[in-house]
Amino acid sequence: MIESVGRAISSPRSRASVALVSATLLLAGCGGSAGGATTSDSTKIPAALASAFPGKKATGAPVTIGLITNEGGSAISQPENREAAEAARKYVNANLGGIAGRPIEFVVCKTKEEPATARDCANQMVEKKVDAVVLTSSGLGDSMVPIVTRAGIPWTTSIAASNSEGTTANAFSWTGGFPTTMTSMAAYAKEKGYKKVAAFVIDAPAAVSGIQAIGKPVFAKAGIGLQIVTVAAGTPDASPQVSAALRDKPDAVAVVADPTVCTSVLQAMGTLGAGIARMTVQSCVSPEVVDAVGAGMDGVQVFSSFDVASDDLEAQLYRQVMKEYSPDTPTQGYAAIGYQGVLGLVRALHGLTGTVTPKTITAALRSAKNVVLPAGHGITFSCDSKAVPGLPAACSAKEVTGTVSSDGKLGKMRLVDPSPLFAQ
Repeated sequence: MIESVGRAISSPRSRASVALVSATLLLAGCGGSAGGATTSDSTKIPAALASAFPGKKATGAPVTIGLITNEGGSAISQPENREAAEAARKYVNANLGGIAGRPIEFVVCKTKEEPATARDCANQMVEKKVDAVVLTSSGLGDSMVPIVTRAGIPWTTSIAASNSEGTTANAFSWTGGFPTTMTSMAAYAKEKGYKKVAAFVIDAPAAVSGIQAIGKPVFAKAGIGLQIVTVAAGTPDASPQVSAALRDKPDAVAVVADPTVCTSVLQAMGTLGAGIARMTVQSCVSPEVVDAVGAGMDGVQVFSSFDVASDDLEAQLYRQVMKEYSPDTPTQGYAAIGYQGVLGLVRALHGLTGTVTPKTITAALRSAKNVVLPAGHGITFSCDSKAVPGLPAACSAKEVTGTVSSDGKLGKMRLVDPSPLFAQ
């Protein structure tokens, strides 16, 4: 059973006229306490995970993977994403034989979430002739993907956050990103019988245009009216916006924002909208939000591409890998996106043997099937361009959802499959 956790099976990918916006990338908060440090002594590894740490070391000349991160910028900086990616690399090299038996070596570049540095990162990947690129998270894919893929280098990420990442032939996204998040929320709302939902969205052009172009239509397909309310980042009190939205008597609210907006909206809901259902993205369950909102978190339904907190074996593996290889990194925020991106690539290339080049990696990604998504709570991905209509690079349409308790812990997680709404 755990073999699927350690190595998993395999995978890899319509046209979208709208930009892909992963609100969770723009918004993603960090934080959370890291698990206590541990040694690599196998006696410290839980028995259920023992076979995921077989000690099969990679040898020989390294496979060079470009790792692009949104780090060092004044607005958004997520070093924990890189640290989790590094933990996944160390785990793979020490236990899973790297890629085709060879160790993975990173060429790291930090975008600072600025177009100029993003383009520079893409050009560095080409100049250094990397075998593939993994993006942890960034909203600047359109500045990078064309440069990388025109050079014949495959582009991979866990969550596509740009139009280029969702539609380019040599780009691969293990999940469907913002479109699947919004469609999963719509599917859940339909399941619950909601007729009106008020969506509180961070007042950033990408997030607002994304929810208008993607969120509104899928909620309409589900027979649900979606009211969009913008809230500026850093707003200390969203009571005016919440009060105005509640006048329309929504059955539920959705929060698609960064931790500052999540906090202000959820606090206002606690006093003005007690009893109304709340749906959020992953950034709204960051520790700083949980600490600020307190009991108001109870009952929040969170939607995400990953599960890092449950007893699912994939979630356990994530926590153990972080303990082993990056014990000081917070694990409850958005760090898992870096881990998911790197380990997802390795699992998708499990059957690759012989020469490792951008061309053989691309071919392997296209032919691999039913890869277990790291920390994905049972999600698998196949990049055959069939997962999400209009997004040939998306490899899965499913999301993970769970209910938050007042102490910020997630209850039983489950998968949401929004495919029926895509098909309508």
